[in-house]
Amino acid sequence: MESKFKIIYYRYLWWPWQLFLAAAAIFFTGFGFLLLFQAYEYNDPFLFIMIFFSSNLIILISLVMVIFFIYRMINVLKGTKKNKE
Repeated sequence: MESKFKIIYYRYLWWPWQLFLAAAAIFFTGFGFLLLFQAYEYNDPFLFIMIFFSSNLIILISLVMVIFFIYRMINVLKGTKKNKE
């Protein structure tokens, strides 16, 4: 028997939570691009290298998260359409 929390979570809270996580990942992707553009303004090679690679890591991880959340939402939508038919 499923707990009441699971029923409430999957019925009412799953979509807002997924949208929040996707929005946060998109925000950090934009933040990574801002850091990347800012890295080119530094004259110190050490600062440039550190900010350049850290911004690329932020962008990479955030884009993977965006793709994962969107993929999961699409799969849930496909599953709900199959259940209705």
